[in-house]
Amino acid sequence: MTRKYFGTDGIRGRVGEPPITPDFVLKLGWAAGKVFQESGKSKILIGKDTRISGYMFEAALEAGLVAAGADVRMLGPMPTPAIAYLTRTFHAQAGIVISASHNPFDDNGIKFFSAEGKKLPDEVELRIERMLEEPMVTVPSAQLGKALRIEGARGRYIEFCKSTVPLGMSLAGMHIVVDGANGACYHTAPDILDELGARVTKIATEPDGYNINRECGSTHPDGLQAKVRALGADLGIALDGDGDRLIMVDRHGEVVDGDELMYIIASDRHRQGTLRGGVVGTLMTNFGCELALKDLGVPFARANVGDRYVMAELEARGWSLGGESSGHLVCLDKTTTGDGMVAALQVLAALQRSGQTLDQARRGMSKLPQRMVNVKVAREAAKAPAALAAVAEAEGRLAGRGRVLLRPSGTEPVVRVMVEGEDAALVDELVRWLADRVAAAA
Repeated sequence: MTRKYFGTDGIRGRVGEPPITPDFVLKLGWAAGKVFQESGKSKILIGKDTRISGYMFEAALEAGLVAAGADVRMLGPMPTPAIAYLTRTFHAQAGIVISASHNPFDDNGIKFFSAEGKKLPDEVELRIERMLEEPMVTVPSAQLGKALRIEGARGRYIEFCKSTVPLGMSLAGMHIVVDGANGACYHTAPDILDELGARVTKIATEPDGYNINRECGSTHPDGLQAKVRALGADLGIALDGDGDRLIMVDRHGEVVDGDELMYIIASDRHRQGTLRGGVVGTLMTNFGCELALKDLGVPFARANVGDRYVMAELEARGWSLGGESSGHLVCLDKTTTGDGMVAALQVLAALQRSGQTLDQARRGMSKLPQRMVNVKVAREAAKAPAALAAVAEAEGRLAGRGRVLLRPSGTEPVVRVMVEGEDAALVDELVRWLADRVAAAA
């Protein structure tokens, strides 16, 4: 069955435009409730980020689930990875997150976690889609679900995050600036660091429903960079609107991206002898990360772009660490999904063990110059014989010290042309030349 609604990360779109409408979300709640009820009475958790439309969709989901006979537990604003964790600890059949992650406030989305705190299997998503085609029928009143609000969920998640680092670890003496993206981590991330002893300065932790991700967070670290420099802080932590992505800033105000953070965690675990297998990156992971890990003797594999594919590759190989350049880092030995704060704590623990500052720890990996150009052509142009011949020619010129990637966009008629290599001038030349060849091949 072809997917009609679910993408790689749930269902997402502009609020008020199908399918992100109250009537659809009501029906989605009912359909999901029916599917999760197939094995008996179910308990479903609902959490959300801080965007204004979350109130509307929270009520719609609650009504649909209850109409299907499912019991509902409301968490309020909570990071996406917190909902994955709480779904497990409350022994719920599923967790539902109302969030559009790093998108602006006028987008929203619905994503699901299984009872194990993982993304739903494809077959469950397809069963929900099939149920959406059925007429919505409310169960008899005696079988309606009940809805309760959970108190103390925030404290539970804070304690969980702290439990992912050694018990005696203290951040006393460290000054950390935290950018909460005016999102779901606004009331968790600062307290986690404060309770571990850090001196914390908060920015973008005053959500108003409209300012989530607006010129802040992991996609806009400029404000964090400026604040770290101005205060002379030790480092900065930037999360995205739903808390599953992490970007850090060193004491000089320089951005440390997901590839570098993944390398820091991997090299620390390699030294400790606790790294399980190797590391999974994506097609966009900087070649410098792969080379640095190779120098350590750490295996490296690439998955398609998207945390779903990183997770699938990790599980297939039995490895525990992976991530994306954007800062979506997965530590499967600590939790079941990408978690920005858990990843940040792993980096901080690595720095303590090594006695290094963040800018010193990142030096073990040298990022290769990487350039990407979007070519507005049909996605099929990436597989045209002339385009593939151009790729082969470009790879020949890089002589094994770089790589070329043509990646069709999954959402628009665009082919992304990416070139990496040690010679920045050659990289610039090749990416422009390849973009012209792809355009001509369309």
